[in-house]
Amino acid sequence: MAAWPAGFGVIPTGMAEKIPFNRPSLVGREMEYIREALALSQLAGDGVFTKRCNALIREKTGAAAALLTHSCTAALEMAAILCDLGPGDEVIMPSFTFVSTANAVVLRGATPVFVDIDSRTLNIDPAQVARAITPKTRAITAVHYAGVVAEMDSLGEIARAHSLVLMEDAAQAYGSTYRGRQAGSLGDMAAFSFHETKNIIAGEGGALVLNRPELIERAEIIREKGTNRSRYFRGQVDKYSWVDLGSSFLPGELVAAFLAAQLEEEEHIRATRLALWQRYDDVFRPLAEKGRIGVPFIPGHATTNGHIYYLLLRDLDDRTAFIEHMKAAQITTPFHYVPLHSAEAGRHFGRTPFALPVTDNVAERLVRLPSFLTLGEDADHVINRALSFLSRSS
Repeated sequence: MAAWPAGFGVIPTGMAEKIPFNRPSLVGREMEYIREALALSQLAGDGVFTKRCNALIREKTGAAAALLTHSCTAALEMAAILCDLGPGDEVIMPSFTFVSTANAVVLRGATPVFVDIDSRTLNIDPAQVARAITPKTRAITAVHYAGVVAEMDSLGEIARAHSLVLMEDAAQAYGSTYRGRQAGSLGDMAAFSFHETKNIIAGEGGALVLNRPELIERAEIIREKGTNRSRYFRGQVDKYSWVDLGSSFLPGELVAAFLAAQLEEEEHIRATRLALWQRYDDVFRPLAEKGRIGVPFIPGHATTNGHIYYLLLRDLDDRTAFIEHMKAAQITTPFHYVPLHSAEAGRHFGRTPFALPVTDNVAERLVRLPSFLTLGEDADHVINRALSFLSRSS
């Protein structure tokens, strides 16, 4: 594991004897910045630290604008409003994703259309996207699963051919790249997550990144409860009022202060996560080559941020036994996800035009290994315990 700079540490949990899936960490100046935010006497959003976070994200992605939100869910909901989605509209997305990807669409009265994923990257399959397009299709949402960017060139060609919005759900992919470009810079818009389980954390938090400048002004209005408040503070209008749809999508300044410290250390965080990812991969890839398990696939034109290391077990029974085996050693290894097309709400609100065999198969076999900055030598315990299970029937 790469050495971590002195002064970076664990947020106390009282659970030192257990190995959770995730444990949030302080990485530098979080407490200093929170004290500074308190001294500035502005705890509501869009203060000094919100603006600092916006600038850091914009600089990282090269986007036209970045707007901090209270969650990735909020960013996705803003994107749905910007797309002018409504009843009768459809958005194509993978079923293998978190519920927020679909909820943002459903909240506008539109229909999520679930399609299958690629068996290697576990990202949305462009061929299945092309197959699902109808006259009702308005957008495509690509989810960058486990920090591996989806095939955005192919998806971009499809989107342009049909005049569709291309949205990146980059919740897990901050710092990942695709053909030398940053995640978040590849679609019309992108949503990031800074939830405590992600690489860069704020407890809760997110951002909407805009790559089309003409969307910026309306996005600011939507984010500020439908008012032109941002224009007022820039002196562009003499008072602000309600001008469009919107909601309260801003985080508070204490959240932004914590996040600013994390964003400043993004390269160190990513390097440490990647070192752990590689430690796992060095051990488990030989077993994958023998056919015992599946492991992450990173295309040659992409880089991962090391967000998730997963194993694909033989079947549901094998995975269930693996999780119980690890649990007995107080190691948490959760699965990911219940596919949206098979969920009660997915069946009610969504549409699944054809079978999703890869999604169904992966959802029964995938398990995630603990991954956090201060796992350190405990990674050896995780590895050894996993190997003791896998060697039983290798």
